[in-house]
Amino acid sequence: MSHSTQPIAACTAFPPNIGAKSRNSPNRNQFLSLLQNCKHINQIPVIQAKIIRTNHDQDPFVIFELLRVCSNLNSINYATRIFSYTQNPNVYLYTALIDGFVLSGYYINGIQLYYQMISSSILPDKYAITSVLKACAFQLALREGREVHCQVLKFGFSSNRSTRMKLMEVYGKCGALKDAKQVFDEMPELDVVASTIMIDSYFDRGLVQEATNVFNLIKTKDTVCFTAMIDGLVRNGELNRALEIFREMQRLDVRPNEVTIVCVLSACSQIGALELGRWVHSYMGKCKIELNHFVGAALINMYSRCGDIDEAWKIFGKMKERNAITYNSMIMGLSLHGKSNEAIELFREMTKQGHRPTSVTFVGLLNACSHGGLVDLGFEIFHSMSRDYEIEPQMEHYGCIVDLLGRLGRPEEAYDFIRTMKLEPDHIMLGALLSACTIHGNLQLGEEIAKMLVNCGNADSGTYVLLSNVYSSSGKWKEAAQVRAKMKEEGILKEPGCSSIEVNNEIHEFISGDLRHPQKEKIYKKLEDINLKLRLKGYTPATEVVLHDIENWEKEWALAIHSEKLAICYGLISTKPFTTIRVVKNLRICNDCHSMIRLISEITKRKIVVRDRNRFHQFENGICSCGDYW
Repeated sequence: MSHSTQPIAACTAFPPNIGAKSRNSPNRNQFLSLLQNCKHINQIPVIQAKIIRTNHDQDPFVIFELLRVCSNLNSINYATRIFSYTQNPNVYLYTALIDGFVLSGYYINGIQLYYQMISSSILPDKYAITSVLKACAFQLALREGREVHCQVLKFGFSSNRSTRMKLMEVYGKCGALKDAKQVFDEMPELDVVASTIMIDSYFDRGLVQEATNVFNLIKTKDTVCFTAMIDGLVRNGELNRALEIFREMQRLDVRPNEVTIVCVLSACSQIGALELGRWVHSYMGKCKIELNHFVGAALINMYSRCGDIDEAWKIFGKMKERNAITYNSMIMGLSLHGKSNEAIELFREMTKQGHRPTSVTFVGLLNACSHGGLVDLGFEIFHSMSRDYEIEPQMEHYGCIVDLLGRLGRPEEAYDFIRTMKLEPDHIMLGALLSACTIHGNLQLGEEIAKMLVNCGNADSGTYVLLSNVYSSSGKWKEAAQVRAKMKEEGILKEPGCSSIEVNNEIHEFISGDLRHPQKEKIYKKLEDINLKLRLKGYTPATEVVLHDIENWEKEWALAIHSEKLAICYGLISTKPFTTIRVVKNLRICNDCHSMIRLISEITKRKIVVRDRNRFHQFENGICSCGDYW
């Protein structure tokens, strides 16, 4: 998210003595014009033949343009051959080819060519230095970057602004933040571009406070600077702070670009801030931001993840042009909402329209099969990846099949599938299988999976909680207590259940038994009223999901104060009748909450949308969109 610098290929400031013999040659101007108008590499050989016939094949101006055009046409190999036939190439020609290597992603070649230039006793200029530093940054070549830095000091380029920026990028990308900060501190004045590079570097290493400190020092912040800050906060999970920075950007009347909008939409999608996401969508028109592939995919993702799949469909339908990314976003959204058949139909349309599916496409499709219980189709799609599209399944694709079998109550088959994989299973996959063992009461396999996770050092708090739940669900309270004791001994904390709801463009978060909310008395009074009405409807708390050896009344109370119930009660007292209530939960919704929310939707005549860790649940008139399968 850094400010762009002027490409080296744009520089044609040759010293007066270079190419002086043919300086006024009309042929040269003709060749330069022909080269600049080239649209395809196939046009180059014909022009090059004329260049050779008229003895301009060693003209540095013509060669420079040849190298530049070949690089821009993704023909770095052709450019390299041209360079190899050049007698006594100067620093400008070396720089043009180094920049070509960087443009083509051949960063090591660019660095090696720079060293070749130095060994040929050709002194670098500031453009060559900038070009090789770009290569070092992309290649994460810290040692070479330090060596170039020494040459910067030796040849007197340390005061050059572009050189300083590239040095900061090298050190920042390589994680040498002290060196990056030293270059930053030596800047003669606080520079918004340099500050932005420093902010990006800190965020890349998760140093949120350090990035914030630099941001706060900048007096006049521009769009790129604000965008870097918002993007960094989103990448580091500081979603509410990212939205606060966006609001500050509005107060200062700094206009966002499409990257800013995509970052803000990402924050909205992750915390379920639908109303704010809608406002950002409408704000796009004021900022003249078009509905292209990039923004369209972000909008589809936001509406899908915030629970409004119908609006996501509308955005998808409005897009004049679609690519694999927009199709993937829509397929993933349909999958999250349990619309398995629609996701598969959209995939068929995607291929019919000539769009080649990607690895992400198949993650969405396999998730759709998992949420729909479509085991045969899931395996067919899985095998078609390599057979029909030459896409080798990755860990996430194998994980979808394991999840599919686990949800269907076939954990033994899932385990057999894992043992046939070409890849070693990761802790996420094994954790999903352990969860399936817990849900379906397979104690023996659950113990085996948990031990695998512990022995390979991949056990996290979820692993221990699931293992404890396996024991508890089987009535093995002593073993469950031992697991919890081990967690305490090793300082492993259980991830608390947390639910959030957006009301009047503000996000309200709740944990189980939360007493922090200013309207807690009204929330718990509403919860009491709801419980009374539900019992009159025949609701009985599913105390079997409370996996602790405590009295039954204690289990009922533990269930009653789950975070999603508190969030829904707050929604009921703070929104108008018949308004849709949307809740986001960080964990899988339990059976008791699921049953209770179905009944709440019936007695209150409200549509309630809950996004848990796995999928969306849309409760309406006592029915859930998941069909009680999740």
